[in-house]
Amino acid sequence: MGSHNPTEAKLQTEPLLGVKVITMDDKETTSTNTDIGDEEYKVTDLLEICKKDVRTALIHYGAEHLNSQELLEVLISPGCKKGTAAEVAKNLLKTFDGNLIDLFSASIHQLTQVKGIGFVKACKIKAAFELMKRINSYCKEMHPEIASAKDVIRLVAPHMKYLKQEEFRVLLLDGKNRLIRHQRVSLGSLDKALVHPRDVFRPAIAEGAASIILVHNHPSGDPTPSEQDLLLTRELYMCGKVVDIEVLDHVIIGLSDHVSLKDLEKM
Repeated sequence: MGSHNPTEAKLQTEPLLGVKVITMDDKETTSTNTDIGDEEYKVTDLLEICKKDVRTALIHYGAEHLNSQELLEVLISPGCKKGTAAEVAKNLLKTFDGNLIDLFSASIHQLTQVKGIGFVKACKIKAAFELMKRINSYCKEMHPEIASAKDVIRLVAPHMKYLKQEEFRVLLLDGKNRLIRHQRVSLGSLDKALVHPRDVFRPAIAEGAASIILVHNHPSGDPTPSEQDLLLTRELYMCGKVVDIEVLDHVIIGLSDHVSLKDLEKM
């Protein structure tokens, strides 16, 4: 019989991140520190445990290796009387036909209509989506310089491209094209927003803006300008001449693309 060497037993496996290794005589177990409580299991059972607990899989493999349902399961965990977190996550995706954009842009009321999603879970989903939008639109400066349509897209597209209604905004700029602030001027229907020149230029005059950029979204996802868009742009451009506030551009936001009327030479 060979002699038992406890040191060799300790060196056989590397402990996982956030997992402590416990050695008792010739048996080795690991313990995870997760919200579901301490569990002890053999290292050889790791893969099976990861299949059953997505949080363990997230710790060991990283969030990027989880599919959409598994990420939702982590977000809305724990489950409820109407089902496990996995069942609720699956039901949530099914309700929105697997469309994450529709899911995360849904209202609190719409989310709570899904079996297993109460007010608290709905709030978690909305908060996660809002954080994502803020990360996408993050600027190092509070008043960044707006030098092109790309700067406009970076600033407002994360907030506007998922909207279900047409929204019209105006970006107020100082004499060096730095953003003073941007303001919603009009919120319309599924395909149009009613815009009056006085509502566009009132905040610009109040803030002492030197110039403005017009922005609105197309809920259809297609940023192609309509004839009404072109007529409105020309009207507001001429109004800007009268009040000595230059209209630099009119940017239309689509789901995955945008159009600059300045770039199209439609200004």
